[in-house]
Amino acid sequence: MDTIGDIPEIQGLDARRHLIRIPHELDVPLTERVRHIVDTVEFRRLSRISQLGLVSLVYPAAHHTRFEHALGVYRMALLYLKRLAFDPRFVAAVTPHEAEVFLVAALLHDLGHWPFCHPIEDIRLPGVPEHEMFANSFLLEGEIAHALREEWDIQPREVVAMLSGKPRGAGMRLLQSMLSGPIDVDKMDYLYRDSLHAGVPYGLHFDQQRLIGSLCLNEAGDGLAITDKGRTAAEMMVFARYVMFSEVYWHHTVRSATAMLQRAFYLLYGDLDLDALFRLDEHQMVAQLQIAAASKPVAQLLRGLFGPSRLLYKRLAQYSFFQQRELYEQLARRPYSWLASCGDALAHMASRRFGRRVAPHEILFDAPPVQLEVEFSIDVYFPKEDCYRPLGDVSPVVQTLAQKQFDDYVKRVRIFVNPAILQDMSSLGDLSELLPEAIERAG
Repeated sequence: MDTIGDIPEIQGLDARRHLIRIPHELDVPLTERVRHIVDTVEFRRLSRISQLGLVSLVYPAAHHTRFEHALGVYRMALLYLKRLAFDPRFVAAVTPHEAEVFLVAALLHDLGHWPFCHPIEDIRLPGVPEHEMFANSFLLEGEIAHALREEWDIQPREVVAMLSGKPRGAGMRLLQSMLSGPIDVDKMDYLYRDSLHAGVPYGLHFDQQRLIGSLCLNEAGDGLAITDKGRTAAEMMVFARYVMFSEVYWHHTVRSATAMLQRAFYLLYGDLDLDALFRLDEHQMVAQLQIAAASKPVAQLLRGLFGPSRLLYKRLAQYSFFQQRELYEQLARRPYSWLASCGDALAHMASRRFGRRVAPHEILFDAPPVQLEVEFSIDVYFPKEDCYRPLGDVSPVVQTLAQKQFDDYVKRVRIFVNPAILQDMSSLGDLSELLPEAIERAG
């Protein structure tokens, strides 16, 4: 093929043949070589892994899958390339082959995800791989590797390099920023899709078409920028991300369920075959965790999450960057094992006060993880002046919500307890008076 516009999958956007439909009324073109990847065992596994995992315990319709999301990201990648194929600087920087690698990487970007991947990754246990690296075992051999070599003339390691954030060459680095960056194809899909399925409006109302239509290259030519026509759409995207984290991803009940799962995995992981476990779909993985937990106290946590009735831990205390900031800063972004020790110490102190045992797993500390969210930093091009300015310099919305530390605005330190001990724990009074001792005990 001679140009990026000649790529069959991009032409399929307008040809309107061989389509698969995903919510909401979006058609994804499937060429034969894309269909071969989508139909592999490894990719079909994503249809049995939910995109938001435990969020469905709070938003009951949020059962959409990583399979659906992957198709949505792939479609978004096609739209990005279709737009940028009219940008002379982009066409000069990126070859059609590199653009095809980007398309495949967009389609396969979640291939290494296992069920409840992000909560498990956040606790940073030895032996738990990054999901981008875990994808290698699915990519480097088997059906997908064969399809890449034979039908796309792509070496699997080219896709691995892009997914791992280590692409070679200026064109590939530019494309990688479109896969993982401020305005990337992943965010453009998941904000909309998660909002749609959760039944909330927050991610639905930024103008995707306007934003895509404004895409251009930054002054250095090594990343994306937007023209001034896309500024308002970018502001709305920043706000959508902020509200989705605040009201969905870090909703206090979602975080209660997350804290329960993390503690269960933390207590069980030494007895688990992680490589085998992470290859399972969601139902299979839950079953394996329940088998591993049988007859152990940790089984109580898994029953509350996955049993016939929902029984989630209750919020006992909450601290933020703005409320009791000193305690927040002592607990935020600390190693998970240290947070678990804080919970153990508080359970020991409570046992002394009550004259009966409070089990360590009945008190859970939940805090912003070590890994920070990607900050939103992108340039705006003003054609009439032929100059670029950082979006934060021209937007009070972005300056407030993206340039300052995003995590401190949307994430809280919370202490959750088994509902059976909530009343007793509440009788202890102001918990902030006890926490310094628990923190000291944790070391």
